[in-house]
Parts: sequence; structure tokens; C-alpha cells
Amino acid sequence: MPTAGAKEAALVQRLAAGDRAAFEQVYHRHNTSLVRVATGVVRNRATAEEVAQETWVAVLKSISGFEGRSSLASWIFSILINKARSRAKREGRIVSFDGAGEDDNLAAAFDGRGRWKNMPELWETLTPERILAGRSVMAHVNAAIEALPPGQRSVIILRAQQGLDADDVCAILGISEGNMRVLLHRARLAVRTALDGLM
Repeated sequence: MPTAGAKEAALVQRLAAGDRAAFEQVYHRHNTSLVRVATGVVRNRATAEEVAQETWVAVLKSISGFEGRSSLASWIFSILINKARSRAKREGRIVSFDGAGEDDNLAAAFDGRGRWKNMPELWETLTPERILAGRSVMAHVNAAIEALPPGQRSVIILRAQQGLDADDVCAILGISEGNMRVLLHRARLAVRTALDGLM
């Protein structure tokens, strides 16, 4: 059975050869998250969709030069972040991923290892009736993520939803590992607070 690295190398070869099915596979896996991350940077959904499209064009043009020093997803998101930052700069906005100035109430919510001190009530008492009574929990989670500041949104999407390694997330966003952890904790706290507000 091929390893994950071997599967990805084969996928990259197929992309470089112009295999449409390979592109569709990668596109469907990442495009929604690309748009969500870009929206956090450019603050406009239509512009974010344009940035994502520019990213896909760049991926297709440059795939033969992909060296595999990072995962394919990390490489794609790096391209996206660079394009989104360039667009934001062109439009006169500066986007920082360092989290400076954001509210920080981590000690109350997490233990020293980054786990919840108290699991949110909603997660413990989730029943089919609760889901049917309003929007689904995932809709609330997604809405909470969309409302996050750019750094928190990018980190939680890349780390928690896309499953990228911490080192890759740090490289993509140009932040330290400690900063990435703080942003991830803040994002989790904000999502938890939003879900607790449903009670």
C-alpha cells in the first residue's frame, strides 16, 4: 500500500501532466478553505473568490516546479496567502497574522496543554432535537469561524480543518509556533463562546 507521501507525489505528477481528474480532486478538497482564508485577508467574498482563482492559475502554471519540501496543501495555501496579502496591500489594507491587540482570555478556558478545562455544555448535550430546533451545529461553528479576525481564522482553518502540520501553518502565515498556538487557542475560545451563546 502506497504511503501518503507516495500518493501525493503521484498526484503532483498527474497535475503536472495536465490530468483533469487530479485537478478536480485537489480543487474540491481545498477551494472552499482557500476562499474562507482569503476572505479573512481581503475582507470581501467576491475578491476572495478572485484571489482563489488566481491561486489555482498559479498552481497549474507552477506545479512542475513543486519540489515537495512541504505538503501540496501547504504550498497551495502559501500561494494563496501571498496573493491575498498583495491584493490587500494594493487596496490599501495591511493584514497581520500576529494577533496583536486581540482579546485574550485563554487561562480561563484551557489547561496548560491546550485542552478545554470544561467541555462546552452544548457539545455534551447535543441531541437530534437540538439540531432540528435551529441551524445545525456546524453552521454555527462556520459562522463563528467566519467572524474571527484574519489570523485566528487562517490558523483554525489551516490547522484544525485542513489538518496541516504546525510547522507548515507557521511557514504559510509567517508566524512563530508560539504565536500560532495562541491564535489557535483564541479561535477555539471564540468558537466555544459562540456555541455557549446558543444555550
